[in-house]
Amino acid sequence: MKRSWFSGLLIVGVIGLLTLFLGLQYMWLTEVSEATRERMHKRVETDANRFAEDFDREMQAAYYNFQTPASVWRDSAWDEFSARYDFWKQKTLYPELIRGIYFFGKDADAKPLKYDPDKREFFPTDADAALAEIRDRYSKDPKSGPVYDDAFAMVVPIYEGDKRMDHVMIRRVAIPRSGGGGSPPMVTMPDRFGSLIVLLDEPTIKQHILPDLVQKYFPEGDFKVDVVNRSDQPVFGKNDITGSDATAKMFDMSPNNLMFFGIREPSPRTAEDHRAGVVIDQRVETHTFDRTEAEGAKTFNLELRTPPENARLRTSMIASTGTENEPWKLRVQHASGSIDAFVSGERNKSFLIGLGVYLLLVGGIVAILLSAMRSRAFARRQIDFVSSVSHEFRTPLAVIYTAGENLADGVAKENDQVSRYGELIKGEGKKLSAMVEQILEFAGANSGKQKYRFSSTDVEGVVHDALHECQPLIDSGGFTVETDLQTGLPPIDADRVALSSAVQNLIANSVKYANGSKWIKITAKNGGGRVKIAVEDKGIGISSDDLRQIFEPFYRAKQVVDAQISGNGLGLNLVKKIVEAHAGKVSVESTPGIGSVFTIDLPN
Repeated sequence: MKRSWFSGLLIVGVIGLLTLFLGLQYMWLTEVSEATRERMHKRVETDANRFAEDFDREMQAAYYNFQTPASVWRDSAWDEFSARYDFWKQKTLYPELIRGIYFFGKDADAKPLKYDPDKREFFPTDADAALAEIRDRYSKDPKSGPVYDDAFAMVVPIYEGDKRMDHVMIRRVAIPRSGGGGSPPMVTMPDRFGSLIVLLDEPTIKQHILPDLVQKYFPEGDFKVDVVNRSDQPVFGKNDITGSDATAKMFDMSPNNLMFFGIREPSPRTAEDHRAGVVIDQRVETHTFDRTEAEGAKTFNLELRTPPENARLRTSMIASTGTENEPWKLRVQHASGSIDAFVSGERNKSFLIGLGVYLLLVGGIVAILLSAMRSRAFARRQIDFVSSVSHEFRTPLAVIYTAGENLADGVAKENDQVSRYGELIKGEGKKLSAMVEQILEFAGANSGKQKYRFSSTDVEGVVHDALHECQPLIDSGGFTVETDLQTGLPPIDADRVALSSAVQNLIANSVKYANGSKWIKITAKNGGGRVKIAVEDKGIGISSDDLRQIFEPFYRAKQVVDAQISGNGLGLNLVKKIVEAHAGKVSVESTPGIGSVFTIDLPN
């Protein structure tokens, strides 16, 4: 008993520990998933920005390389331009990117100039409709561009004069309030001398540059990548992205809105050192800002606010371009729909694997427990079987021994007495033979070595054979047997002897457990392509608890054992083995105190 309690507590403890590990695994998976989600978001955002930067760098190389002073065009200094073109072509990975370069002056009636890379100079040419449209667009709206993505073109402005930078002194100036006189200080851009239109090769961008960048930053196919314009019309990719995990603007022609701060903190004056403005701390910071454009097309305003008391003085260098100079947008989405969906799916998959292992372990423990319980019950039944068989053998052997002893001692001298002793010995020997035969059949059926001789068999013949073998038992008990055999039953493929033995076992059980009732009914019917042989009695019946185990080997109902009814618990199991060997099944319906019906269901 103590061992049973200890085993139960041990099993409960192991299952509880496994359940705790499962809960901890879920918590750890959740934490790991959150970290993975954050890492993947940062990585895809970084890769998307680098993707856009690499693309912009390639476009900017073509754009900035051809920014030339007006003197090149005024003096037809084509060698300088050709040197720039050669430099770009040596540095770029895609020399086919530029498919044409055209110069338009301020005179609308003048023909444009087209660059010939072979002759290394510009020649007058006629402007086609596409070039004329681009010129009209930037002429009407100087703020547009420099990228015209629908035409795959860039417009490089050429300004008057050769100065590239003005030195501006920033001093304290009183800004007039609204309605007051005066105007804020302004930086004025030089006049435009002309424009250089650089036509880009669309197939090179779509079939080489963008695919190469996709292969570089998203090579494993885990992410879907496309590029759309400002109207969300597809430029590259399948345009099947429904929600972006990362986006990045593309086609920017300059570093946008950069401020570089040199931070200077003057040292205080002392009696020993009267020098002022000595730098004791200097750093460089980078920030972004948005400029405010003035009404004129050539100027913009910049406001520098006075720092508060005791704040550090700052010097600034500012460079800026337009605020809407990125006509394309890169969109990146995980192939699973989103990074969140992918991470959740991986977490659920890992948890399901852990849950499967948990269920496997718990199932294994339960299976071992059930197997141990079954083995213990089976061992107990085997002991009961040995005891029962020993008892069953002892009674006939005792009768045979006594009869033999009487014959040997000459107690029986009359012929009639000798004959009665002989019949007694014969009957008891037959009982022993039947018990031994049943045990051998059980052993053969459970070993899998039992061989059946199947042939076309008449069902009525099987029933009659069984009744014939059981007739002495029926007559000695004074039983009445009714038969209801359907006429025209089809033959079945069966071992006649084995099947008849199964029916005999059912009849013998009906006689053994009759409970005073002397009635047995045997029926055989055909229906639904199957033949059913039923043996019905009005005996003691079987309880619902015993019905679940009645066909197991060595099993005997408690009420049968208590009533000391002879038996070994092999008969019904042997019936089940024989019927299953015939591809059939055996079932039972029983009510305690009323009777039982055993049915053999066979295919015909």
